[in-house]
Amino acid sequence: MPIVAQSTETTDWVSRFADEVIEESERRAPGKPVVVASGLSPSGPIHLGNLREVMTPHLVADEIRRRGHQVRHLISWDDYDRYRKVPAGIEGVDDSWAEHIGKPLTSVPAPAGSSYPNWAEHFKAAMVESLAELGVEFDGISQTEQYTAGVYREQILHAMRHRADIDAILDQYRTKKAPAKQQQKPLDEAELEAAEGSGAASEDDGTGSAGYFPYKPYCGNCAKDLTTVTSYDDDSTELTYTCTACAFSETVRLNEFNRGKLVWKVDWPMRWAFEGVIFEPSGVDHSSPGSSFQVGGQIVGIFGGKQPIGPMYAFVGISGMAKMSSSRGGVPTPADALKIMEPQILRWLYARRRPNQSFKIAFDQEIQRLYDEWDKLDAKVADGTVLPADAAAHSRAVRTAAAELPRTPRPLPYRTLASVADITAGHQDQALRILSDLDPGNPLGSLDEARPRFDKAEAWINTHVPADQRTIVREEPDTDLLKSLDEASQQSLRLLLDGLAAHWSLDGLTHLVYGVPKVQAGFSADATPKELPPEIKTAQRTFFALLYHLLVGRDTGPRLPTLLLAVGQERVRTLLGE
Repeated sequence: MPIVAQSTETTDWVSRFADEVIEESERRAPGKPVVVASGLSPSGPIHLGNLREVMTPHLVADEIRRRGHQVRHLISWDDYDRYRKVPAGIEGVDDSWAEHIGKPLTSVPAPAGSSYPNWAEHFKAAMVESLAELGVEFDGISQTEQYTAGVYREQILHAMRHRADIDAILDQYRTKKAPAKQQQKPLDEAELEAAEGSGAASEDDGTGSAGYFPYKPYCGNCAKDLTTVTSYDDDSTELTYTCTACAFSETVRLNEFNRGKLVWKVDWPMRWAFEGVIFEPSGVDHSSPGSSFQVGGQIVGIFGGKQPIGPMYAFVGISGMAKMSSSRGGVPTPADALKIMEPQILRWLYARRRPNQSFKIAFDQEIQRLYDEWDKLDAKVADGTVLPADAAAHSRAVRTAAAELPRTPRPLPYRTLASVADITAGHQDQALRILSDLDPGNPLGSLDEARPRFDKAEAWINTHVPADQRTIVREEPDTDLLKSLDEASQQSLRLLLDGLAAHWSLDGLTHLVYGVPKVQAGFSADATPKELPPEIKTAQRTFFALLYHLLVGRDTGPRLPTLLLAVGQERVRTLLGE
């Protein structure tokens, strides 16, 4: 493919990597599609940290497509990896799954009740569905299928012939210690495994008492990889192994044997060469001596290939949680995030930060602020005041080279939708009534106009807001509180009630509730903060707290204009003592 004019979006990290990748691809494989890659191990729920392994090359590949080049984004499903441990917190899984440790992930039963044939397919399916929703185009490669079909036979035999060379490379790092302190140090073994992504950091590298062998058979009796190669003949390819789990032993011909795989630190660079990968990111721990990416950069030459260009990506966290690890139960997945936020927002989070910058994904109240930030960006894009880098991130969030992602026709503020969903508790007719009152001059025709954003906000309220923070409107007036009010408080309620009918819209009620304390103090309701003394803010907070107590029995709650619309004029008048 000829190089076409480069994108004008040269200020963001995606464009810079696209420039490098196109140049490198033309140097290594002129005229061929650009190959970028990701590796995912379906050893458990594939979490939002793993998603960075996919989104980084996806965004680069998509930019390259926008420039008119052909691109293949490979996702290698490392489903032929060994089952290492029973993850915590997986529904339908108990301690009995420990009997499968050491088997390929595709040979482990799926969690009880699953419709999928095995463990790997069960966890792969949720990720595939999420990637489709995110607009990620990819070619999936099952390593179980590749290995068991003999696709890598020549590469395996080549590795065994050159095992001394591989051993010499690995030996350079076996005695090296990791730096005492790193900028982003994994907290524990589980996180280290998650960061390594496609393979385990602690996996056996092929060293054994009988010598070094970079190939690991799965046992012909118990199907586990707790095997040791005891001999190998290069000419006949006869390989003998014994299993430490069941004491089984056999001799096979490796030129016709398909029940095993290369050890991880050899397998990964072998695939770089086999697929011609130009770009693939890796976890931040790969800066340590002996890491898979560093060692692979030397081993790949044995297979006649070159190491891909690839940034180290930083960890992704969750608001209120430590770094994520897929070995822990309850770690949020892309599917969890997509239940509470639109795909554009999730894409934006990965697009706007360089891969080496860590960031958090909000499942708490911060999601409302995140949406406010997104809506402001959307408005700047619409009116042409957006900065180039922000425009690029926005463009990558809302569309791919193939198509624009579906979006909410009427993107009302997320915090407003969440408040309405909270107050109406599933009553959609009530929700439509309130949302239509937000802008009486342009009311919603149906809730579908506010979807899917409304559904995401409703899901967030129902699944991530604690019960004691949910809003329950009073059934009856708080007569004791109403009787105890001083004259100034009674006057503030009267001013509000007198203005309700004329201000019954979101903007109108906002003006009214903020204006009452101003009017009481002798100022115009339209007076700006610069024109008012500091005491007015205190008076406003006191007035708001009074309204919350009278309406919902608490000091705080949803934004008052939204709450008033939700409660309805008649009920507001009753609860405020009219």
